[in-house]
Amino acid sequence: MKQEPDVLSVRTYLLDLQKRIVDALSEFDGHPFTVDAWTRPSNDRLRGDGRSCVIEEGRFFERGGVNFSHVGGDSLPPSAAASRPLLSGSRFEAMGVSLVLHPRNPYCPTVHMNVRLFMAFPEGEAPVAWFGGGMDLTPFYGFEDDARHFHQVCRDALAPFGRDLYTHFKAWCDDYFFLPHRNEPRGIGGIFYDDLTDLGLADGFALMRNVGDAFLHAYLPIISARRDLRFGKRERAFQSYRRGRYVEFNLLHDRGTAFGLQSGGRIESILMSMPPSAGWLYDWQPAEDSPEARLTREFLRERDWLAEPESEHLMTV
Repeated sequence: MKQEPDVLSVRTYLLDLQKRIVDALSEFDGHPFTVDAWTRPSNDRLRGDGRSCVIEEGRFFERGGVNFSHVGGDSLPPSAAASRPLLSGSRFEAMGVSLVLHPRNPYCPTVHMNVRLFMAFPEGEAPVAWFGGGMDLTPFYGFEDDARHFHQVCRDALAPFGRDLYTHFKAWCDDYFFLPHRNEPRGIGGIFYDDLTDLGLADGFALMRNVGDAFLHAYLPIISARRDLRFGKRERAFQSYRRGRYVEFNLLHDRGTAFGLQSGGRIESILMSMPPSAGWLYDWQPAEDSPEARLTREFLRERDWLAEPESEHLMTV
C-alpha cells in the first residue's frame, strides 16, 4: 500500500463535492452563493488555496457557507495533533470541505458537515496521514422523524465499513458536540470521527466519500418538509437564544476553529460558521410543556434514534 494518500484524487473529489452541494443548495434556495477563491502566498505562515462559497440573506438560508481549503505549513498546531502530540510542530498539509447552514425558518435545523485529510511530515520519519469528518444536526424545534432520518442516512453511509462504526461514531459525536459549561449537547448529534487510520488510506478515502456524498440525502428532505411551516416572533426569539449556544461551542470548544486560529488561517472562512444573529438571556427558562421546553427535555439528551419506533418516513433525494 502507498504510504501517502493520492493527494490529487482527494483534492479533486473535495472540489467536486463542494460544487455538487453548492449547486443543490442554490437550486433549493433560489439564490446563488457568492464564490470567493483565495490563495495564501508561499512565504506566508500558512500557505495554500481554497474556495469559500457563502450565501447571506437568501430566500431560505439566512446565512451559510460551503468551504474548500488546501493548506500547509511548517508547524502543525496542537489542536490538529491532540491525539498525536509528538507530531505537534511537524510540517503538515491539510485539505477538506466544511459547511454550516443557518436557515431563516426556526422549524428548519442548522446543520454542519465536514470531511478532511491531514498529513504530517515529522523530520526523519515516515509521513503520517489521517482522515476526519462527520455531520450533525442542531434543531430549534424537534421532530422525531427528522432525527431518525438524519441518523439513518448517517448509519447507511458507514455500513460498508463495519457494523459497529455508526454506534462508535454516533457516541463520538454526542461526546464532542457537547457544551460542558452548560452540561447540554449542541443538538441531536449525528456522526463524528477524527484521527482515522485504522481503515487504511484506500478505505479511509472511501469512507470520506460516503460521508460527503450522504450529506444532501440527510439534510434536503428535512428542510423540504419544514420550509413552509409558519413562524413568528416567538420562534425567532427562541432560535436566536439557541444560536447563542452554537456560538459558544464554536468559539470555546471546536477544534476546527482552534486549528484555523492557531495556524493563522483566513478569518472570514473560519468564522463563516457563525449565525447571522444570536442572543443571550439571563437564566431564561421555557414555559412548562411548551415546544421550547420539549426541545430540551426530549431532544437535547442522548437518544438511540434508530432503536425507537418509526412513524412517517421522509422521502430521500
